[in-house]
Parts: sequence; C-alpha cells; structure tokens
Amino acid sequence: MKKTKKTKTAYTDCVQTAYEKKKIGTGILYILGAALSFALMNLFVRLAGDLPVMQKVFFRNLVATFAVLPVLAVSREKFRIRRGSLPYLLLRSAIGFLGVVLNFYAIDRLNISDASILNKLSPFFAILFSALLLRERPRLAELFFVLLAFSGALLVIKPTFTVESLPALSGFASGLCAGFAYTCVRALGMRGERGTVTVFFFSAFSTLVSLPFLLAFYRQMSAEQWCFLLLSGCAAAGGQFFITAAYRFAPAKDIAVFDYAQVLFAALLGYLFLEQLPDAYSFAGYAIILAAAIGKWVWVHVRSKHAPASDAQTSENKTNG
Repeated sequence: MKKTKKTKTAYTDCVQTAYEKKKIGTGILYILGAALSFALMNLFVRLAGDLPVMQKVFFRNLVATFAVLPVLAVSREKFRIRRGSLPYLLLRSAIGFLGVVLNFYAIDRLNISDASILNKLSPFFAILFSALLLRERPRLAELFFVLLAFSGALLVIKPTFTVESLPALSGFASGLCAGFAYTCVRALGMRGERGTVTVFFFSAFSTLVSLPFLLAFYRQMSAEQWCFLLLSGCAAAGGQFFITAAYRFAPAKDIAVFDYAQVLFAALLGYLFLEQLPDAYSFAGYAIILAAAIGKWVWVHVRSKHAPASDAQTSENKTNG
C-alpha cells in the first residue's frame, strides 16, 4: 500500500511539473510574440517616413484603443474603474504618453535597435521608482544590475554634449518614463485594477491628448504612410495582448528576460528593411544591458527558490514592474 501511494505521489508530481513547464513554455512563446510585435511597431513607425511625431503617436494609440474597446464592452464589469485607481491611471497615462512621444522621436532618428534597447531600460528604472512610490527598498544586487545596465546605455548613447546626442537621450528618457509607468501599473494591479482597463485608459488618454497636435500640425499622407501607421497601431495592440497573455501563463521571474528579444528582432528588421547596422559601441552596450537583464533574471529565479514564499513573491512583483 505504501509503495502504491508513493508511486501515485511521484506520478502526480511528475504530471504537475510537466504541466508547469508547458505553461512556462507557452508564456515564453507569447512574450516572444510581444517582442516581435513591438519590434515591428518600431519598424512601421520608421517606415511611415517624415511625419510629425504626434501624428504617429495618435494613430498608434487610436488603433490600440479600438482594439481593446470590444474586449471591455463584452466584459462583466464593462468600463468600471476600481475605487482609488483613477489617480494612478492618470499618472500612468500621462507619463506613459510622454514616454511614447520620446520613444517615437528616438525611433525616427536612431537605429531602431538602439531605440529599442534604450527603451528596454524601463525594468531597471522601475526598481528605482518602486523605492520612491511603493516604498520597496532595492537590494544591493538589484542596484548593481541597474548601474551595469546604465553603463551599457552610455555606450549606446555615446554622449557628446551636443544636439547630436538628443535622439539617444530621448530614447534613454523614454525608458525612464516607461519604468515609471510600469511602476504605476504595478500599483494598479495591487489595487485589483484590471489590465484591460489600464491599457484602454492609456490608449484613449494618449489618443485624446495627441488629437489637438494632430489637427494643428497635420501633414498629408500617402496611401503607403497610412498603411504603415495603421500597421504600427495593430502591432502595438498585438504586443499588448501578447504580453498580457504571457503573464497569465507564467510568472515574470521565469519569462521576463525573453522580452529583450525585441532588441534582436529590431536589429534584424533594421538591417533587412532599413539597411541599419549598429556600430561596435552599440553592440557592446547591447551586450552589457542584456547581461544585466539576464543576471537580474537569474538572481530573482535563484532567490525565489531559497527565500520564503512571501519574500519570493515580492521579488516576482518587482520583476513585473
């Protein structure tokens, strides 16, 4: 009898482990889909040509708004916002909107892979903003990875203290804004706010704020430019849905690092469609930032196995930010 019980337990553990691995594998596929979608968004924004940044931002968010709208419309709670969420929704949307503007400015003037890696500094900024907004004290290892990532960013930016550095600094600032916005998203999640509400509120807010700029500085577009702008919006919406699905299947500590595949996708797309080839300093910067991201991922993963459950959950939440 004892042998039978042990056999059943071992079989159950084996099935559970296989199921968990399958879920993590599915989560990785989804997050790779998100990375490819956002890399395509960057490509389409660049291919849209010489248009005002706000015009590009408007169409990117307009498509995303209408993509999320039916999802909320058929949900049980519709468009209801949780009590206490509105200030964080407004803050997330305002800073996130600024981040998109800065990112699009950088995309138009840098290699799209450079713009992508600078925007991907957002998780490291989120560590710092979590300390300020959520009173979560970062550990020394986390601060080390932050400094390592920022040192890699210097190689990509190649600061010259002239106007030539403005696009790269804009990309760096877009990562800062995104890190702040993701910290607000975490705060909203801790209050039980739905992810679809957060995405819709941000997209609708950005569409409305960019509308006056669109009307004031609108530039006539060719059919090709219309196509690329609408494709950028579709890619952005697809990226949002992919990344939301990814974190439903697997925790951030297991899959977040794969989001950096966006840089590889962007470099490949930039080379194939724009004939862009990053210089040696940029490649070195990519390597350092990716090393910081992988190091942080390994540190969180190892720590979660040895730390108490509550402590491990805190580490996972920080990674989600």
